[in-house]
Amino acid sequence: MLMSTRDEKNVFSLKIEQRAESQKISYMEAIIDYCEETDLELEVAATLLNQSLKCKIEEEATDLRCLKITKGSKLPV
Repeated sequence: MLMSTRDEKNVFSLKIEQRAESQKISYMEAIIDYCEETDLELEVAATLLNQSLKCKIEEEATDLRCLKITKGSKLPV
């Protein structure tokens, strides 16, 4: 698998953030919608997440109680 550049990650993450905000959906829903629309594999999308978007997804998951955060823990992405 090719490594994603910082610019590719930032462009992808910006598209996801804009989609989530404009459609009033979660970041995870925005990623899934984007992947389905563009035929992008979810595994590839995971490599395109920048740190900012990872933090937002983590916060969203914590708020929904889908993810228990302990000191020093990180998302496995």
